[in-house]
Amino acid sequence: MSGIRMGTASGRWILLATVLGSSIAGIDATVVNVALPTIGSDLGEDFAALQWMVTGYTLTLASFILMGGSLGDMFGRKRVFVVGVIWFAVASLLCGLAPDAGLLIAARALQGVGGALLTPGSLAIIQAGFSGEDRARAIGAWSGLGGVATAIGPFLGGWLVESVSWRWVFLINVPLAAVVVWIAVRHVPESRDDAATGRLDIAGAVFGALALAGTTYALIEAPARGFGSPPVLASAVLGLLAAVAFLIVEWRTAHPMLPLRIFANRQFSAANAVTFLIYAVFGSIFFLLVLHLQIVSGFSPVGAGTSMLPITALMLVLSSRAGALGARIGPRIPMTVGPLLCAVALVLMLRIGPRASYVLDVLPPVVVLGLGLSLLVAPLTSAALTAVPDHQAGLASGVNNAVARAAGLVAISVLPAAVGLTGDAYSDPPVFSAGFASACMIGAVVLVLGGILAAATIRNPAATHDQAGPERVHPMHCDVAGTPAAPGALHEARSGTPRDRSDGTQASSKKPGQPTPVPVSKQKLLEH
Repeated sequence: MSGIRMGTASGRWILLATVLGSSIAGIDATVVNVALPTIGSDLGEDFAALQWMVTGYTLTLASFILMGGSLGDMFGRKRVFVVGVIWFAVASLLCGLAPDAGLLIAARALQGVGGALLTPGSLAIIQAGFSGEDRARAIGAWSGLGGVATAIGPFLGGWLVESVSWRWVFLINVPLAAVVVWIAVRHVPESRDDAATGRLDIAGAVFGALALAGTTYALIEAPARGFGSPPVLASAVLGLLAAVAFLIVEWRTAHPMLPLRIFANRQFSAANAVTFLIYAVFGSIFFLLVLHLQIVSGFSPVGAGTSMLPITALMLVLSSRAGALGARIGPRIPMTVGPLLCAVALVLMLRIGPRASYVLDVLPPVVVLGLGLSLLVAPLTSAALTAVPDHQAGLASGVNNAVARAAGLVAISVLPAAVGLTGDAYSDPPVFSAGFASACMIGAVVLVLGGILAAATIRNPAATHDQAGPERVHPMHCDVAGTPAAPGALHEARSGTPRDRSDGTQASSKKPGQPTPVPVSKQKLLEH
């Protein structure tokens, strides 16, 4: 299917399908956080239930995102993309109709599976369909339009919560998904990887999911049930044993979902260690900030949702420049200074209290955080991808995305309980305010540690092994959710001929030295 041109009818249809499809997952991730206080109050649930409404989705998404790309390689990228969109729509319908928190959380977990199927396919379809300069232009359009859609999400979610019902935060996905499926079936050509082995690492996916699920359950439920309660102990043991089994399977299987040998590359391991620390903070702080603005500061859902739009705007404008800066001077300085700026922003958030002024109290830390993220995210992702050979770029992107999502999952499970946000804390403004302040201080410390770790371990391209070469990736965009977008998406390499890879992407056909504008990923920071 390769060779479709931008500006043609076929090209426009492919872009519309992939942008709308990936935006469904991106918008959903941002609007749910805005609706959480209303959902909790309406269903009469405690803070742990709100955590599960976020982590249930992230857990299954992080568990199966790498497999989603492999399924597209084997069975057809359009086919798996369409299945993922339909799956996501059905799960969204179940979310909107859920009579209680238990069914809502289960439906959110099903949504994550759908997201794991559709998100790798959206960019893989573009990679397979376009070539040369048209591919780069298509990726840029996909990134920019997706960023606009993600920015709309909080405003849309807040308006739906205030004007209609929180249930429409989920139900709105159904008609959008129907449009995507219609376009994809009629206008998107099929592609697959003829070299795909047909072997799936099912055991690795199952053990990985069990490890995350067991650990998450123990961390979230321990404050209420007690660390020594049988369910908590059993889930903790299950998570630990599943993690050990996952490592054994990935080490021994011929076709692992996560080849552990990639972590023998010290630059790659260092970049992912920094990723884990940074995105653990982002995942938890964005989760708590939207709640804090509504519970403590009295913001409406619309006001809380749109309060962070400056972050999105700054990243849209500055991320490409940060990528260019990282290409010139190397990623170490941006990855050191960026987290420190973000730490300053978290300290400034301590000013956000009852009757906070948006302009005086909320906007300054939001702007500083946007500047820090703009400086940090593109070089961080680039450092992870340029650490490995070209043929592993897609794998490195998928692993880096999965690490970021897992970091947010763990942080949202651990941090609230660590700062006293349990039970009915979301209905008690003084308690929530104290917990949020503690969370900001802990987050600031972790960000400083992340900056120090980057300074100590990240090497600039000239100092890396010759596989890394010059900066190959110029990430252009990411949103503000706390986890990477377009998981498994390939960032094009500077050299090589077009070739399908096992992660559902293609190598670039452009000439060495030609600049490659590529998105970091579309949900990279707001989920979250």
